[in-house]
Order: sequence, then structure tokens, then C-alpha cells
Amino acid sequence: MSLPRIGLSSCFDHADPKRKLFTNKTLLYVEQSMIEWVAAGGAIVYPIPTAPAGGPSIDHWVEDLDGLVLHGGSDVAPTSYACDNPDDRWPGDPIRDAYELDLYRRFRSAGKPVLGICRGMQVMNVAHGGTLHQDLICAGTTEQQHRDAERYEQHLHEVSVTEGSELASLVGSGAAWTVNSIHHQGVDRLGDGLSVQARSCGDGVIEALRVQSGPWAIGVQWHPEFFGHLDPASIPGAPLIDNGAIRAAFLDQVGVNP
Repeated sequence: MSLPRIGLSSCFDHADPKRKLFTNKTLLYVEQSMIEWVAAGGAIVYPIPTAPAGGPSIDHWVEDLDGLVLHGGSDVAPTSYACDNPDDRWPGDPIRDAYELDLYRRFRSAGKPVLGICRGMQVMNVAHGGTLHQDLICAGTTEQQHRDAERYEQHLHEVSVTEGSELASLVGSGAAWTVNSIHHQGVDRLGDGLSVQARSCGDGVIEALRVQSGPWAIGVQWHPEFFGHLDPASIPGAPLIDNGAIRAAFLDQVGVNP
């Protein structure tokens, strides 16, 4: 059996006339540690571009790949979900939203596994009809900081993994797993057909979710690709890709739905 081929959604750096390099050109990129983390699980990693006019369509990528990882990054735009009172301070990236929502739905329709990281988890929630808090503190959801720009992935807090959940079967359940935290948005209304897999110990913010039916799909709010040098009490990151997305992709190759 060949190594599974995992697609990685791209981050966008939109055209900027003030940028001195690649002036006024849109850049698609992926973060190096994300590629290395997925590859370390035993997969060949393919960053997925947008579909050019007259070129291969997204369906070609979906057909050729065995699974999808939705990359972290920019905010999800309030225009991409039913936001009652959008705040202009956090406009998000509707262009990237449309690209990733389309990717997610096509991989799901093809019966292939998906893992969402940080923003990727939020995209999954929106794809299932859920909504987001544009900013957790401004929404009054919490007084706990879930992001510290200066400390970045060194900013940590604890989560509780739901007993008996799919995530618990991968990493073990516990009332005090340590995770990094680099987000200020969060799940408001949970999408249809999703179940909560973990919550923040301090405020109950949803930190992981799972699609209850169909092909394997889990989203986590933290960044397991950054775990190499963190607290030894950190929640295990490797099982999410080794025994989760990669295993699901292997099983998909032989026609077994995990």
C-alpha cells in the first residue's frame, strides 16, 4: 500500500501594492512545521492551491488525495456565517473562507477524512451551520485570554477531553491536558451533526469537535504541530495525525470507512 497523500489547505497573503517583494501579487503558503508534522505521521503532503481558470479543478485534487488538513491562520469572516452583529475590527478573510469551505465539503462528499487545526476547526463548524464569536472576550464569553501575541505558541492553558469521545480514544481523557492557545475567536453555536470533544477548563470554551457521522473528521482549537518544545504535560499531538487522519486515510485506500 502506498503512503497516504494528505492535502493541506493554503494560507493567503492577498495582493498588496505596498509590499516590496511580490508587489501586488497574491501569495499562497503553508507553515513549515505543519508540513513536517503531517509528514512525520507517514504521509506525503501536498499544499492545495486555488483552482485556476482552465486548469485542474479542485475535484482533481480531491480525487487524487486521501485526506485533508485545514490549516490555521486568519479569522473567519462574519459574512461566512450568520453573525448577528458583525464587528468591523475583525473582518476576517471571506476569500479564504470560500476556498476552504469548498475544499471541506468536497472532501466530505468524497468520503475522505479531514482534520481541522485552529481556524480549520472553526471552518468546520461554519460548514455545518454553526456560528462563531468574533472575539471571545468582547462577546462576554470569557475573561480568560486565549491568545498572547508576544508569547504566541508558548501561551498555554488546560482543556478537559470529553470522556468516551473519539478524541479521548486517541489521546486519553483527562481534566487537565495542557494545550497551546493562539486564537481569539471561538465556537458560538455548535454546527449540526457535531459533538464537543474537549472544552477549556477555565471557561468551557469549545476546544475540539467531531463530525458524528460519515468519514472521520475532527477539529481542534490548538496547534499540535507546535508541540515539540512545550510543557511535557501537553496533550499528545501525534495521535491526531498518526492514528487519526493518517489511519483514516489508509483505511479509505482499502475501502474501509473508519
